[in-house]
Amino acid sequence: MSIAAIIVAAGRGERAGGAVPKQRRMLGKRPVFQWSLEAFANHPDIAECILVVPGVETENYRAFCPANTQIVAGGDTRTASVLAGLSACSARTKSVLIHDAARPGLTTDIISRLIDALKTSDAAAPALKVVDALKRKAAGRVEAVDRAHLHRVQTPQAFEFQMIREALSNGGDYVDDLAAIEGQGGTVTLIEGNERLAKITHRGDHRQMERLLMSSTSTPRFGTGFDVHALVPGDGVTLCGVTIPHTQKLEGHSDADVAWHALTDAILGAAALGDIGDHFPPSDPQWKGADSATFLKHAVEIAKKAGWRLTSCDVTVICEAPKVKPQRGAMRQRTADVTGLSLDAVSVKATTTEGLGFTGRREGIAAQASAVLSPLAGAD
Repeated sequence: MSIAAIIVAAGRGERAGGAVPKQRRMLGKRPVFQWSLEAFANHPDIAECILVVPGVETENYRAFCPANTQIVAGGDTRTASVLAGLSACSARTKSVLIHDAARPGLTTDIISRLIDALKTSDAAAPALKVVDALKRKAAGRVEAVDRAHLHRVQTPQAFEFQMIREALSNGGDYVDDLAAIEGQGGTVTLIEGNERLAKITHRGDHRQMERLLMSSTSTPRFGTGFDVHALVPGDGVTLCGVTIPHTQKLEGHSDADVAWHALTDAILGAAALGDIGDHFPPSDPQWKGADSATFLKHAVEIAKKAGWRLTSCDVTVICEAPKVKPQRGAMRQRTADVTGLSLDAVSVKATTTEGLGFTGRREGIAAQASAVLSPLAGAD
């Protein structure tokens, strides 16, 4: 299934004030629309991104877009602009997420949950329950409104591609794209929204959004991992994906790469995603003899889906033998290759316990690791 993302940025944003449209105003170091564009572009399930802009302002946007972003001219109405974006989607598109550029607080988690919701519904959208008391004022009277089933609906809104294209092509004046599906009797799922998805509409909203987003987009996460494997008779040990000739080998259900196991746990820990045993239980026979690169790649990928990018790591191997130092260069390179890091962001060290403990007695090898994760654009 190919999934497209359409970011609608064709409005003038006059209620927000200022000479520059609200979607092009700077929010931190990026224009408002770029926040959402990067959130979609960084999500592994989004195949293409389409930015809909005022026709005469295409060049004002291009410099802030990844090279593979399609930029198309919008129409006189929001529906016309959305249809322009839908027309630009590839022929293999099965699902589409449509988002207002003026909602820069888009998160990786929201995108993932909307995609999951489409497995059982024709459409999905993030929404927040109304918690304030509501009153209706008319003809000089004020009366309470029951808020029990009321929600504030946000974007992105996710759809089965053919259904939303046909629904909007039939014409009509809709409060949002979801209303077109509702009018056709389609099934709709509301997922829990996020206050970060508030829309910049009026004067003062930009500053409020700046305060909300700036507090959470620059703080990295730090995780640690530790692992131990016993040594048994053999012909070599595998550390950081490199096999080192030795008179013993490491015992374990997988290939027993104690260094990468520690690093995998460090990444999972930094992202608060459990530990290696949760994802690859040793009781599962499919992991018998498995290459630990599988575990490490998985940790990097699910951290990315949760909104985090591995930016550096440090691994320390604790053993008396074999000698690790001559293999450190190869171990660093293999780790860089598997994680996608640059070589200068990977550290591998080795130490001994001066003959003390089980490592000193050459009964096993231990490893400890640390990992630093930085938020992806659009991450919580």
